[in-house]
Amino acid sequence: MFINNDTICALATSFGQGAISVIRLSGPQAIPICNAFFINKDLTKVDSHTLHFGTIRKDHKILDEVVVSVFRNPHSYTCEDVIEVSCHGSVYIQNQLMQLFIGAGARMAKAGEFTLRAFANGKMDLSQAEAVADLIASESESAHQVAMYQMRGGFSNELKELRQELINFAALIELELDFGEEDVEFADRERFNLLLEKIKKIIQNLIDSFAIGNVLKNGVPVAIVGQPNVGKSTLLNALLKEDRAIVSEIAGTTRDTIEDVIILGGIQFRFIDTAGLRETQDSIEKIGIEKAVEKALSAQIIVFIIDASQNLKEQLNELETLNEKGLKEPLVVVNKIDLNSDIKEKLPNAIYISAKHNEGIEAFSQQMIDLVNTSSLGNSTLISSSRHLESLTLALENIIKTINGLNDGTSGDFLAMDIRQALQHIGEITGEISSDDLLENIFSNFCIGK
Repeated sequence: MFINNDTICALATSFGQGAISVIRLSGPQAIPICNAFFINKDLTKVDSHTLHFGTIRKDHKILDEVVVSVFRNPHSYTCEDVIEVSCHGSVYIQNQLMQLFIGAGARMAKAGEFTLRAFANGKMDLSQAEAVADLIASESESAHQVAMYQMRGGFSNELKELRQELINFAALIELELDFGEEDVEFADRERFNLLLEKIKKIIQNLIDSFAIGNVLKNGVPVAIVGQPNVGKSTLLNALLKEDRAIVSEIAGTTRDTIEDVIILGGIQFRFIDTAGLRETQDSIEKIGIEKAVEKALSAQIIVFIIDASQNLKEQLNELETLNEKGLKEPLVVVNKIDLNSDIKEKLPNAIYISAKHNEGIEAFSQQMIDLVNTSSLGNSTLISSSRHLESLTLALENIIKTINGLNDGTSGDFLAMDIRQALQHIGEITGEISSDDLLENIFSNFCIGK
């Protein structure tokens, strides 16, 4: 993505009618362009980080009363001169002001171009820029915390330090190649091996953190499974506090998966109500049951519902069948406890509820929160980007190759090759090494005004 030295503008708030709208300009002509239409004060002479009330006029006609925020370079979001015009949220006013600024020399910003300029001007690295989009898209406290941690430096600062240490050793290895005939070693192999082991451990921890970081960002998938009429849909409705799923005494009512999002304890859960597990000749219901098994096997958490009033052995056999197919250890929930309280002696480790009467739902919700390991959220490093996971995985492979090469006495030129590859992949995360295609792919997913 080629970055021009021109002035861009865009609506920074959502398009449509509202109380207030904000139009943002960034670039060398941002202040003069706005100043040409702003009455009451000369914006070219005001200090940075100041607010100014006045009117925007076109041909002596007042378009709106506005508040103009002035941010002078490099102390702005983009490290350029930035103007933000807060106007009334009329669609007509938004369009008039945009046309006014574009007619005076600004151009419409592309998707993510403000953040792209912040990255290009050194305000933030690439992983921080990606976190801006994640922060805007966050729908839960946990997703917000992950994005905020990354946007404020997160693991990128740690990676930069490790990468610099690796560069220093790589330079010594490369220097040895220039003195190959003299058989000298500038890089202390023992210290180098300790560094590589340290980097290996840190990268492995980051890779391992993706499992929780990704689900906190996108929501924890939870499959509710069990035989027909055990109360799967009733539980979903109780959690949602609305009749989202059809509840009926007729077995096999749910034939497809029903999904909905619920926030519990600041964590977003994606609950999936599935078809009841049983033998059936109904071809459509069979498809629903196959989907139920598929969802159960792929979910992060499986909630297996048991009906306290029905045959326990038969239901446990169904659970055993799922276990044989590779089911993760499920959370066993006994429903309809109001009909048979004696079952507690047979399943002491289960959670007991009556979804119909809303009993035990709070305890169930707390158990769901406890199942997601968030004890270190906010003070430990989590990655949530598939791009970062791929780069870290490739970097780890090269680090392991280098460690093996050191232990096997591999020559310096092969060691240098693996080190360069590791540096390449680590640099891709922070943007120290990036291609135009990569930047375009990342920033094209942003909204226009960011």
